Amino acid sequence: MTAHELVELDIPAGAALENQSGLFNNRPRVYGALSGPRSGKVGAIIMHPTSNFMGHYLLEPLARRGIGCLALNSRYVNNDSVLLMERVIQDLGAGVKFMLSRFERVVLLGNSGGAALMSFYQAQAENPTVTHTPAGDPVNVAEMGLTPAHGITILAGHPGRSHLMLNWLDASMTDERDPLSADPALDIYDPRNQPFTPGFVALIRQKQLERSERITAWGRQRLAHLRGLPDPIHDEAMLVYRTYADPRFVDLSLDANDRAPGGNRGGKNPRSVNYGVNSLCRYTSLTGWMSQWSLASHADGPSNLAKTTVPVLHMEYTADASIFPSDIRRWSQAMGARETFHRVRSGTHYLLNQPALIEEVANAILGWLPKVESEPSARAA
Repeated sequence: MTAHELVELDIPAGAALENQSGLFNNRPRVYGALSGPRSGKVGAIIMHPTSNFMGHYLLEPLARRGIGCLALNSRYVNNDSVLLMERVIQDLGAGVKFMLSRFERVVLLGNSGGAALMSFYQAQAENPTVTHTPAGDPVNVAEMGLTPAHGITILAGHPGRSHLMLNWLDASMTDERDPLSADPALDIYDPRNQPFTPGFVALIRQKQLERSERITAWGRQRLAHLRGLPDPIHDEAMLVYRTYADPRFVDLSLDANDRAPGGNRGGKNPRSVNYGVNSLCRYTSLTGWMSQWSLASHADGPSNLAKTTVPVLHMEYTADASIFPSDIRRWSQAMGARETFHRVRSGTHYLLNQPALIEEVANAILGWLPKVESEPSARAA
C-alpha cells in the first residue's frame, strides 16, 4: 500500500455557514491525499464537487506507475446542500497551485461528476467570464486567479449535474410539496406504461424539462421574495422529491450500451431510490439548486470543455448504467481534434470488482501523458 501525504490547503471563505464546522468557518481549508511521487514532470488531480475521492480506485494504480496524484476534497465534501460550483472551482484552484509547486505540469482527472467540474475550472482558468452565481450573487472568477492546467481526462463523465438532474427528475410528480403525488400515466416504474413507446419517452422528456424549469422559476421568485424582505434572508432550504427516474434505467434499448437495468444506484429496485430519503438533490438550497442542478448552472461540461485548448483523454465505460452513448458523443464533439479516445469494454460506472479494468484505465492515462508533456502549451504556469 502506497503511503499518502495529507495535504491541507487554505481557501477563501465563501457564503456564511456554508459548512457547519466552526473550525472550518474560522479557517477555511480543503484536504487531500497525495499519492505516488511528490514531484516530477506531470502530476494529476482527481476531484468531485462533493464526493470524497481520497479513497479513489485510481490512486494506488497511478502511484505504482510513478504518477503523483492529488485526490482533493471540496469544502462541500459529503454535503452538497449549499454547494456552489463557483466556489468548488476555487477549491480546485488551490489544488492546482499546490501541484504546480511540485510538478512542472498538471492534468485534471474528471471522473463521474468530476468531469464537468474539471471542464468548468479549465474554461474559467483560461478565460474567466463568470461574475455572478446563477442566483445573482457576486463571484468574480477573474479575481480568483485560477491557474490553467495542461490536460484533462474525462473518465465515465456525465455532462454536468444540471443535465443529470434533468434526465433523472420524475416526470410523474404533480405536487412538489407531496412526495407521493403522481400522474400514473407518466410513471416509468408503472408496468402499465411498459414497454415504452417513442411517444411516451418523448413525453417524459418534455415533462422533465417542464418540471426542472418550474422548480427554477419558483426558486428565483422565492429568492427575490426573501431578499426583498425588510430584514432580508439570503437563502432557504428546499426539498426536491423523486429524482431517480430516467427511462434508460428501465429500457435498455434506449441509448443502448452494455449496462444492466436499474441505473448505477438502483440495481433491481430503482423505484426505491426514487422514493428514498437520500437520492441526489433531495436536500438542497435555493442557491444550491440554481448553481448545481438547474439549467441555469454555469457548469455544463461539454460546453465548457469546448472553450478549452488543452489535450483531452476521453474514456467510455461501456457497461456504465448512468453515462450513456449520447453523453459520450456530446463530450467527443466538444473535444474535437484534441480527443484521445479509449473504450473500456464492460466497465461499470465505478469499476467495482473489476481490477483488470482499473489497471487498463491507469495504463491508458500513463500512455497519454507524453502527449501532455510534449504539447507546446501557452497555458504553462
